[in-house]
Amino acid sequence: MSVPWPKRIRRFLRAYAVLALFWLLGRIPFSLALRLGKWGGRLAFHLFGRERRLALSHLALAFPEWSETERRAVARRMFESLGISAMELAQLRKLDPVLEDYVRLPKEAEDLLHRIRRGCGVVMVTGHLGNWELLFRRCLRAGFDAYAVGKESHDPRFTALMERIRGADRVIWRGAPGAARQMLQVFRKDGYLSLLIDQDTKVQGLFVPFFGRLAHTPRAAADLALRAGASVAAIFIRRLPEGGHEISVEEIPPPRSADPETAAWELTAEMTKRIEAAIRRSPHEWVWMHERWKTRPPAENEAGNSPVSAVA
Repeated sequence: MSVPWPKRIRRFLRAYAVLALFWLLGRIPFSLALRLGKWGGRLAFHLFGRERRLALSHLALAFPEWSETERRAVARRMFESLGISAMELAQLRKLDPVLEDYVRLPKEAEDLLHRIRRGCGVVMVTGHLGNWELLFRRCLRAGFDAYAVGKESHDPRFTALMERIRGADRVIWRGAPGAARQMLQVFRKDGYLSLLIDQDTKVQGLFVPFFGRLAHTPRAAADLALRAGASVAAIFIRRLPEGGHEISVEEIPPPRSADPETAAWELTAEMTKRIEAAIRRSPHEWVWMHERWKTRPPAENEAGNSPVSAVA
């Protein structure tokens, strides 16, 4: 369906305003940019009421034992973290020469990623936790033959920006012609396929436990791993108190069940369990305003004792 011209004009102006701001912020001193990101995030916490209320309500679901003061503190730090992450991406031109130092990849984590590569590729799952864009960029810098699966923006200018950050030849756009074939080619050449699986989106999914409630979770990572016989790793990035980031990697064992549907559920549930554990370690670095529990399973499956498939 054609987009009305007034809406096209608004999108055009908004896109170029954002891109111009992104360019401008990339030219200021790095330390100032990070401070502005933190201040901007703190301001956004007060200005964006809907997102603040969503974050606080979701924190209440995940951490009912916390006080309102504790939840507000984490929500405020989340906004600050997102602001800093945005500034880091704007400053990529300055970060790239020192990326190995700014984003630490411990030898044991790097060795594990090499060790689990057994000829059929590796599925790397992560979430919107910390600066996930720097995580992928650092893996490429370390020499891993990695590809990221993503969803194209409604605006091609933002899609182009994402390709500049991740690498134009390193992004497989979900739903694009030939995307499934591209993913399988990654496994055939024993490469690494990175997927974010921590959001309730309009894709085929399974309901698995997440902070004590069933959450509709993309199943593609598990299905691809099982189909290709690929190894699976959970990979995360966290911000360090002294500045910069550190990457951690965990191998996820194959599911026990021989039944394909049950195996997909077991693997998706284990992936989500690892993501939840990482969020608990750094709760202020996850995107709590996302409506993670928006899609609900059939009432008879609320206990989560059996696989429940759905398309949100």
